[in-house]
Amino acid sequence: MNRLGIAAIAIAVLLAVVAPFLLKPFGIYLISMWAVLTVAAIGLNLTLGYAGQVSLAQGAFVGIGAYTVALLTQAGYPFALAFVAAGLLCFVIGWLLGYPALRVQHHYLAFVTLAFTTLVFLLLRNEQWLTNGIYGINGIARPVFFGWSSAKPLHFYFFCLCTLTVLSLVTWWMLHSPWGRAFVALRENPIRAASLGVDTRRYTLMAFAIGSSLGGLAGALYAPLVQFIEPGSFALNLSFNLLLMEWMRVAEGYYLIVYAALIMVMMAFCPSGLLGLTERLLKAAARGRSLTPMLRAKEAAQ
Repeated sequence: MNRLGIAAIAIAVLLAVVAPFLLKPFGIYLISMWAVLTVAAIGLNLTLGYAGQVSLAQGAFVGIGAYTVALLTQAGYPFALAFVAAGLLCFVIGWLLGYPALRVQHHYLAFVTLAFTTLVFLLLRNEQWLTNGIYGINGIARPVFFGWSSAKPLHFYFFCLCTLTVLSLVTWWMLHSPWGRAFVALRENPIRAASLGVDTRRYTLMAFAIGSSLGGLAGALYAPLVQFIEPGSFALNLSFNLLLMEWMRVAEGYYLIVYAALIMVMMAFCPSGLLGLTERLLKAAARGRSLTPMLRAKEAAQ
């Protein structure tokens, strides 16, 4: 990594640590959501970006992880156990979902994962005895570790940021290991990878399983962040949003990154959007015009 990359990482870390102290609770909520969804996007990056397996099911795995944590914590189990259970459950389901990837590729695989997302949504909505259906699950408590509570927005943000950091480092280590090189070989040319001795079947299943488990871990953070979950939050639009995050990562134009940063700034400091900002500026200008005659009269009187 060159000096520019190290400097960019240092600036990003500094912003991630300092930013929440400059924001109101809603702004802290937004950057906490960014940290949570980034975990899911890392999983999709592994499945799609490195292994080359098109998946529209990442949002469904976020939902599975969120419901797993919500149900287990409300049943009295500790958050740490529920967190691990969410990752393991999504790992197993992702491994099973990877079997169609052994038969179909590209947009055909996208259709398979699309069907899986729809199936998960219908189960979450219709199995009311388990998920409470369209009414969702509320009152999801934020975790407490050794007497330290993450109930406050700032505390939970740093918990999400630490989790994101740990998972990012583990993923970075894995991608720079022989596993990561096998994933890249699988994406570039499966036939050549097989001829070089790479077990394409196993690595395809592993890519789906590990990427899905990261989606489940993101869902495990999502549930206590919002403290209310319902099936509509994990419909196809979430998978598309995560896919958009991955597409922006591989896009050649850096203007997309600048555009995303501007959108995040607008959401934090001007949630009413450009129209709301224009309205505020017009009101300020009108207020200034109304005060001008009064100031002139005051100066004339002096």
